[in-house]
Amino acid sequence: MNFDYYCQTKIVMGPGRVREVPDLLSEVAVDGAVVMVVSDRGVKEAGIVEPVINSLKNARYEVVEFNQVSQNPRDTECLMGAEVFQKEKASVVIAIGGGSPIDTAKAIALLGPNGGRPEEYVEGKRAYVNAAPILCVPTTAGTGSEVTRSSVITLADSHRKITLKHSMLRPVTAVLDPELTLSVPKAVTAATGVDALVHAIEGYSCKGTNPVSQAMGARAMEVIVQHLPQVFEDGEDLEARAKMQEGSLLAGLCFGSADVAAVHCLAEALGSLYDTPHGVANAIFLPHVMEFNAQENVPLHAEMARFMKMAEDNDPDEEAVEKFVRQIYAFTKQLNIPLLSEIPSVQEEDFERMAELAERNNSTPSNVRSITKEDYLQILNAAYKSPIL
Repeated sequence: MNFDYYCQTKIVMGPGRVREVPDLLSEVAVDGAVVMVVSDRGVKEAGIVEPVINSLKNARYEVVEFNQVSQNPRDTECLMGAEVFQKEKASVVIAIGGGSPIDTAKAIALLGPNGGRPEEYVEGKRAYVNAAPILCVPTTAGTGSEVTRSSVITLADSHRKITLKHSMLRPVTAVLDPELTLSVPKAVTAATGVDALVHAIEGYSCKGTNPVSQAMGARAMEVIVQHLPQVFEDGEDLEARAKMQEGSLLAGLCFGSADVAAVHCLAEALGSLYDTPHGVANAIFLPHVMEFNAQENVPLHAEMARFMKMAEDNDPDEEAVEKFVRQIYAFTKQLNIPLLSEIPSVQEEDFERMAELAERNNSTPSNVRSITKEDYLQILNAAYKSPIL
């Protein structure tokens, strides 16, 4: 089996370690450098950004802030950030927040030094070169983007999601401090946690997987299923928060050198049309896509069921898969994830468009079972009308 696996990101993890950001930055930036800090309004209002900025200023860095970031980041926001990067002569980018600020920061680190529009890089019209160094401080346990080469951006005009993907977009450093996740609201904790679980499941099972990714994914599934209900019930459980950061990190390392698949393709289609939070969208489609995929490879899905303790070791594979699909649905329901029909403004007449967007997603070929627009449409209808019992 031929495969490549990369992780050039330095990972720093533990309570209170966000205070080390200035020292870590000195490894890639000179004294007095202009640092662009990318966050969003929610993270800033939570009081997480200001202490980092103050510590950078005390270390003699110049700081420029950018927080015009939507929960599904737009190309227009990335272009705006790139303009600020150029105007202020920034040389390094620090992302503070969840997946949206991190993905935006990656795009700014690419567009700022090089110019152009995100789709030009995806379409091969511009080369991935000369990206600014990126340091990430995730404030949720879900994205995994702090160790991946990908940045998912929504094209504002067409509502299509595209993925910038190159090794240059891997952050040089990721600082995972579980104390920063203590203030995350319950609903966001649930959605981002399921997002991480989907990363592990799809990275483990997709056509582009490899043994290293699978080792990371297997452990991530076990950790997330055990600890997500704990932090959902008690958000101040620092030990459980740390375990969720561990699970999210491992899931990022899993899919970061493999791929995601059909769950993400549908979630990104839903998010592009309705601005549905990415983790919520993933959670809605997860059991339905697992039911579809398991028909292609029963042993693989039975194996994942056992990692997550959703089936017994001695269960026949077919029984293990049946339990897996039911318990995945029960797991998301326990976390108060809404049904597709409960998402405000979702219209059945948009399903055709969503299926088209999902099929066009560049991760569709990675799905473990070949999937067409018609298959996506059937899954959308099932998710809307037929909860798994």
